[in-house]
Amino acid sequence: MTDREWADLKRILAGEILGPPPLGLIIDSPWLPQWVGENIIDYFSSDEVWRRANFEAIETFPEVMFLPGFWSEFGMCTEPSAFGARCSFPANDFPFAHKIIRSVEDIERLPVPDPRIDGLPPFMLNRLKLNRPKLEDRGHRLRFAVSRGPLNISTFLMGATEFLSEMMMHPDEIHVLIDKVTRFLKSWLELQMETIPTIDGILLLDDIIGFMGKDQFKEFGFPSFKELFSLGGSVKFLHNDALCAQSLEFLPDLGVNLFNMAFDTDLNQLKRATGQKVTMLGNVPPRDVLAEGTPDDVRKAVRTLLDGLEDRSRVILSVGGAVPSGVPTANIRAFIDEAHRPNPIRA
Repeated sequence: MTDREWADLKRILAGEILGPPPLGLIIDSPWLPQWVGENIIDYFSSDEVWRRANFEAIETFPEVMFLPGFWSEFGMCTEPSAFGARCSFPANDFPFAHKIIRSVEDIERLPVPDPRIDGLPPFMLNRLKLNRPKLEDRGHRLRFAVSRGPLNISTFLMGATEFLSEMMMHPDEIHVLIDKVTRFLKSWLELQMETIPTIDGILLLDDIIGFMGKDQFKEFGFPSFKELFSLGGSVKFLHNDALCAQSLEFLPDLGVNLFNMAFDTDLNQLKRATGQKVTMLGNVPPRDVLAEGTPDDVRKAVRTLLDGLEDRSRVILSVGGAVPSGVPTANIRAFIDEAHRPNPIRA
């Protein structure tokens, strides 16, 4: 992100309304390499391809804040790999981390990794270090320490069904697992922030929040997220594009001030539920509209979203989730043009 974009983002989070509706999109490996005509494996393994893809998106759509910006990642494999998960990398499909916890007895023996040397995190961070001068030469700064969240990583290590089931049957063991993952994530986020001094935000992505009830999130999720978001930074950014009603009231107490949700929730209700303290990043349907719809479908969805807002402060127009694979240039252009259309006539 440029200095101007970062300053604008913080002004939006503070409640200022900045002329045309601000636009933001989360972009990473499901969309970027395919959009520029590259294999996913090349995007992961070539700094030149990674850098060119990100710059091409920025230059093609200068009106959009791309979040977190130059995301160095290996899909869902980055953090599980540090725990010893076997990771599969098809040439042009999404990577996958295989579970390593077969029973709750395995949790006690699970080591807490060192992000400086274990798994893929050292490669992810070194990419940022090597490319940082090239990004800064063109006016961009690395702003976010990024990770999948503690619940999400736990399910990759154990399996989602198994994790959620054992949470009810063996809560003590699951607390141990979440504690170990949280200790790793704390050191991982701190390492990113120490290595890249321009980082001033934290992004955690965790859809497993949406598979818990309110009491379960309060017990198993809240303490971990609270600890991680307490590490510092001006922007505390949470992505959860599963169900969110059960966790919404906790977001201000977690310190979250930017939230990306699913597409089937009403932004006005979300803002009220969080006491108007959290900026909402959303929420045009990502697959059915942005990826598979026509440009007219996109324009209609954007107009419906804008016309339905009771208050346009603390809203950044986006999709309900990250940009999925297959989104064409014409649809993103329609998204931008409709959002910034002067003097729109309300339907």
